[in-house]
Amino acid sequence: MAAKQGIPIYTNLSDLFGSLGVSLKHVKRWNDLAIEFGKRFGKKPTYISRAPGRNDVISCEHIDYALFGVLPTAIERDILIACAPRDAASLDHSPGSVIADNMHTKYTRQTFAPSQAWRLDIDTKELRWESYVKAGYYGVLNHHFAPANPCDNDEVQKPVAVDLLVTGSVPAGSGLSSSAAMVVASTLAFLAVNGKALLNKGDLVRISMENEKRVGVNSGGMDQAASVMSDPSSALYISFHPELKAEPVRLPPGAVFIVANSLVVSDKAVTAKRRYNLRVVETLVAARILARSLRLDVGEKEKVTLRQVVGLSAGEKEGEDIGVVSLMGALKRIQQELDVLKPKKQNNEDELGVTMEEMIGMTGLAPDVFYDVYLSWVEIEATHFQLYQRAAHVFGEALRVLEFRDACLEVDNLSKLGQLMNESHFSCSTLFDCSCPELDQLTHLARTAGAYGSRLTGAGWGGCTVSLVAESEVDTFIRKIRETYPPYKDLDGEALNEVVFATKPSSGACGEFYLFIMWGIFVGLNVVLLVSLQSPISKTSGTIHPYISTLPPSER
Repeated sequence: MAAKQGIPIYTNLSDLFGSLGVSLKHVKRWNDLAIEFGKRFGKKPTYISRAPGRNDVISCEHIDYALFGVLPTAIERDILIACAPRDAASLDHSPGSVIADNMHTKYTRQTFAPSQAWRLDIDTKELRWESYVKAGYYGVLNHHFAPANPCDNDEVQKPVAVDLLVTGSVPAGSGLSSSAAMVVASTLAFLAVNGKALLNKGDLVRISMENEKRVGVNSGGMDQAASVMSDPSSALYISFHPELKAEPVRLPPGAVFIVANSLVVSDKAVTAKRRYNLRVVETLVAARILARSLRLDVGEKEKVTLRQVVGLSAGEKEGEDIGVVSLMGALKRIQQELDVLKPKKQNNEDELGVTMEEMIGMTGLAPDVFYDVYLSWVEIEATHFQLYQRAAHVFGEALRVLEFRDACLEVDNLSKLGQLMNESHFSCSTLFDCSCPELDQLTHLARTAGAYGSRLTGAGWGGCTVSLVAESEVDTFIRKIRETYPPYKDLDGEALNEVVFATKPSSGACGEFYLFIMWGIFVGLNVVLLVSLQSPISKTSGTIHPYISTLPPSER
């Protein structure tokens, strides 16, 4: 099972990306990162951690926290973090202190250190790039270091002082999960530099989910699971009930996915109380009301999910999984039960929202119990709650994921896959209200340009679309999108490639690396030649400690 597998350690990029051809596209970034680290910190990095962004093939990001299965892929674009322990002779060598730099010029150097209780301040109101680095670090401190006692400071293991440098090719706020990639890469970097044993994939997903919640987003786990567990040749079907599981789903030949950035930035942490976190609460409350209507046994203070309600309605016992066929049947049946989520008095057919008072009454809970279960742990902002629409989308999307998964096994099924993607976007836009005019426009233009299907990817409200396009039509498709989507009309070359590009499924997160990179001429081109040598390995707490040499001969 993928969740039980260890985090892979690579000694060359060909193994990581699956082929020499693909690795050559990335080797310069890795080499530049290591060289720049040396320039800024006066030493070579000891570790480089990598975590890719992800692309939602069919499932929207909002069904994972309802515990329904999702079907994303990791993408080639990623977050890299080079790091090394700070020299003992440094002026700032306080336990656990961090100097964090970013290769992107718009981000400034940040320094921070945990308190004696190994806690970090993370401002969720004014989110900054280093907040995601802190989030990953916080989890490592919380899980692997006991709080210091002033009486026995010398006896308590302390986190090491760290220098790190970040670079990323996943655009922020694009719906490709740059935030989860940053948290996963940060978690791995701080584990490695402190000599802690790397987690297995399932544990890394769980701790990364917990870590990202520290920036104010109640993530459901799809982003982290896709970034950690993905297979380089397949999509990944990830299920969360009754436990985290992942299995590869081979994508059919003849088509590729093309990602197009709407250039509308959506930071789900900043807008969470009106959007992302509000949807979490709406789906949880809808689940309780449905359970009550169906006379299912749910504890007064239990935060039952929509997936659990479907299972219970089909006779699923605790800890069991009714299986795909039974789940599909139960999803179809329960969609006939959703009228109970509508307000009793509708002013018009379009107004399906309920007030806070109405919503509490529909749950059958006392107001103080309702607040404790559904509002005490999260900030939300709304006057009306769209319970019917949110549940209708989640159940419909969960069913589309399973239909897409099955369709991948069929022959000549690209039109069917595209139809499911189109239906998904329509539901995201009309029922879950997580699209925006630019995303709606881009998906329409994509279908006009010949895509089998097109939908938003990620949480929505901006970011990217993903389109299924015939492999032979990629260049023509991109040209048509450039000509018809107004923000692209003046873009060419690399600038255009930054916002619209074909992507293949990528490997998931990687822990530590031993690389020896030489400068020279390779197949007639001025590129770096990657050579793998025998790694000098020492064992401490079960963690492998590689040595990285990346500087050209003149600088070594």
